[in-house]
Amino acid sequence: MIEVRFHGRGGQGAVTAAEILAVAVGNKKYSQSFPVFGVERRGAPVQAFCRIDNKPIRVHQAVESPDYVCILDSSLLDYVDVCSGLKDDGILIINTNKSKDDIAKKLSRKNVKIYFVDATSIAFKYLGKGIVNTAMLGAFAKVADWVDKEDVELAIRERFIGKIADDNIKAMNECYDSLK
Repeated sequence: MIEVRFHGRGGQGAVTAAEILAVAVGNKKYSQSFPVFGVERRGAPVQAFCRIDNKPIRVHQAVESPDYVCILDSSLLDYVDVCSGLKDDGILIINTNKSKDDIAKKLSRKNVKIYFVDATSIAFKYLGKGIVNTAMLGAFAKVADWVDKEDVELAIRERFIGKIADDNIKAMNECYDSLK
């Protein structure tokens, strides 16, 4: 089973990112997604989870030992242990425009692969606001060999329509191409 945990703030689209990821792999594998909220308000820390497996998923609880952690807001590194439970060979994907060294100092784990992308700038470029969920899914698709970028695009088109879908796909593609 592959487990993914998304960390974001209310309004950034962490819950939607988990849902889109589940839909993107849903035609080929079993999947589930669900959120956990603290104080339900815009800007409050949010976690969302996605599980993917080749067989039906019977577990219905928070992901505590993720294979992947996708961080939609790097300011959470100051308040949340985003590496909590991350497997030793796990992967972090961080939305930031800060230097890798600045970010690495804030992480509690050194034995994971870390990828950086400035999804906020890309989201503003295409969407006019800092909703980074679909942009981050582009970076995620590049890192995770079990999800196809084309399937993420189809899932975005299933979720959004017209120009909104087109703009989200442009953001996803640019993040895919610019992942560091």
